[in-house]
Amino acid sequence: MIQDDFEHLRFETLGEVLRVHIDHRTSPTNTIDGELHHELATLFPRLRRDHVHRVVILTGSKGVFSVGADPTWLAELGEPGRIERTRFDARAMIWDLLDVPVPVVCALNGDAVGLGASIALLSDVIFMAEGATISDPHVRVALAAGDGGTAAWPLAVGPARAKEYLLTGDPVPAPEAERIGLVNHVVPDTELADRALAFAQRLAAGAPLAVQYTKQAINQLVKQSLLATFDVASSLQMVTLRSEDHREALSAIAEKRPPTFRGH
Repeated sequence: MIQDDFEHLRFETLGEVLRVHIDHRTSPTNTIDGELHHELATLFPRLRRDHVHRVVILTGSKGVFSVGADPTWLAELGEPGRIERTRFDARAMIWDLLDVPVPVVCALNGDAVGLGASIALLSDVIFMAEGATISDPHVRVALAAGDGGTAAWPLAVGPARAKEYLLTGDPVPAPEAERIGLVNHVVPDTELADRALAFAQRLAAGAPLAVQYTKQAINQLVKQSLLATFDVASSLQMVTLRSEDHREALSAIAEKRPPTFRGH
């Protein structure tokens, strides 16, 4: 992994474990803009070709994982050609994440929103800090949930409960996320890094081929769900990205007022 190729991701090698920090250099909440989106789309193909490490830990920095898309960047996506390029990168990002051969342990150190939540939920094992929340609030900015959430959430908690959270955008606190099976383990904030690392080291000590091939087999189920939903959801997200309701949502954010949606 070449650190010089990334401005918003940091890398630590801990024996056979690689820890990747989402660490946007200008955003204290690791907001996803065009630069970070591109780096995440670049990261997972690199991890697919990493033959040195046996486990990857994916975590955030500054007490947050990622709060999702920057409204300013969303407004720019309406420019000619930008939408389809972003959709292509988003699709590649999710599929490349699933194709990383070694286990990906997510250490959810703070709030994970939108695409941040999808990346966390499509990791292999999730440790969540007790003070964190996880949410997919696309609908709150008048967008269809097109970043993989329409597959990741139903796989974890079933369609009915997934629709409750995806149709409202409500955040799920850590204790509830553990109770409903959205994440594997909730731990004290101060213990998260050590607990996730200890588990990663346990996986790294296992038989590499057996661990990797078992992951590969299970991920066929995840891929089947994504095949059924991802292209539909991402296409509908692109449609709603051009809607009057989405423009109203962005205006309401800028003006610090509640939006008024009209279904246009």
